[in-house]
Amino acid sequence: MMMTSLTVAAWETIFRRSMMMAQGTCSAAEYRRMGEEKAVAMGKSMTALMAGRGYAAAMAPFVTRARANARRLRGKK
Repeated sequence: MMMTSLTVAAWETIFRRSMMMAQGTCSAAEYRRMGEEKAVAMGKSMTALMAGRGYAAAMAPFVTRARANARRLRGKK
């Protein structure tokens, strides 16, 4: 279920950001956010793995960010 949630949220986020780029409305802050959020999620994921907390804990940072991005970008028109 977690992978399904991640997949759907990631697809929506990629689509919405791609549309922003195509329309020329993607801000410098949004471009910066794209890289920073992945680095933070990776750090949290690696910490969970090294602590032996399992697959779900390792995937959680990515799912959380992807879902939050989809919600946030859905509000932008």
